Amino acid sequence: MGRGRAKAKQTKVARELKYSSPQTDFERLRQELTGAPSNDKFDGDSSDQWSDEDDWRR
Repeated sequence: MGRGRAKAKQTKVARELKYSSPQTDFERLRQELTGAPSNDKFDGDSSDQWSDEDDWRR
């Protein structure tokens, strides 16, 4: 017992994901597809917090 609320929550989230339409940044998409340089601080930045995420494996 008690699965009713969990299933209802999953159904609600799935429905929101299925029918919601997020805003698309077409300019950023164009830059990404053409390989144009962007002004994002995360592109190629060596101080990025995820840049050495695999260091723990070494």
